[in-house]
Amino acid sequence: MQVTEILSFADVLRASGRSPEIPEAADAYGWLVGSWELDCRRYAGEPVSIPGEAHFGWALEGRAIQDVWIMPSRSVRGLVADRTKNMFGTTLRVWDSSIQAWRINWRNPVHNHWEDQIGRWSGKDVVQIGVRANGTPTRWSFTEIKEDSFHWLGEILDVDGKTWKLEGEFFARRCCRNQTRATGLDPPVRFCTSSRDQKTAIHPSR
Repeated sequence: MQVTEILSFADVLRASGRSPEIPEAADAYGWLVGSWELDCRRYAGEPVSIPGEAHFGWALEGRAIQDVWIMPSRSVRGLVADRTKNMFGTTLRVWDSSIQAWRINWRNPVHNHWEDQIGRWSGKDVVQIGVRANGTPTRWSFTEIKEDSFHWLGEILDVDGKTWKLEGEFFARRCCRNQTRATGLDPPVRFCTSSRDQKTAIHPSR
């Protein structure tokens, strides 16, 4: 095999947009592309107030959305010693045409937190359902989705099998400043994220 062009790992990983193999109506995550400021209000079941950041982009020829989810924010990470309320992890959301849904893999190596779920639209929300290795059902949701904000909830099913208990809660606001979009172009496009920039429209009618 002959490699005709030398590319960085990021260049090979990233994609310019959603693959045409994914129906627009099933695109549950394209609206996330860009950068977000996070305000964590609950983590591991405890009330907190921790700033964070998240960055999303298309990957793998447009068949996946990958993120880097960071808490505390990079600007203050060196000041935080508590590894239990700390994340520098990544989620890979890969489209699976056989189930018409997204396979979710979250990995946070800071304190060995792994989750596997299935995600799709549920009305106006994006809901991810999974089961942990110990048998505990999980439900993670993107709710109150707007062009520049969303509310994220992480829940587990109580032992009664009926009650969902809140483990994690984030409020997110889109960063409106110059960012680099993974367009596949060279040089990258510089832009300020806005509703006009979204490759995938949010579906308010869902």
